[in-house]
Amino acid sequence: MPKMIFVNLPVRDLPRAVTFYEAIGATRNPQFSDDTAACMVFSDTIFVMLLTHPKFAGFAPRPIADSHATTGMLLALAQDSRAAVDALVADALAGGGIADPRPAQDLGFMFSRSFEDPDGHVWEPFWMDMAAVEPATENAS
Repeated sequence: MPKMIFVNLPVRDLPRAVTFYEAIGATRNPQFSDDTAACMVFSDTIFVMLLTHPKFAGFAPRPIADSHATTGMLLALAQDSRAAVDALVADALAGGGIADPRPAQDLGFMFSRSFEDPDGHVWEPFWMDMAAVEPATENAS
């Protein structure tokens, strides 16, 4: 069985967050959604659980951070092409997010941009040309 990842994010306005994540290509799984949480599916292995603050607080050992003021994590999401990176950022902007809170990075073999969701969580869609990546070498010590 492939490993799955469930990213759990606190949100202030669950319907608004669901609308945003649908705008960037996720689909809502009603089996794991209710009025306190929504399971947003990106693929067979990537899920984003949107949790109201009271629901999230029930799982979190520390207070909920204000993601508009602090950065607790950056969520990188691979895309199939540079154009797909640009399209995802455009969808995020159209869905109510903030595009490019930091400048795009173009390293030739890798291209990335960023966006914030309505709750300030930063996503970094990226494309990488794996054929152009140097193979790893063993450190001879």
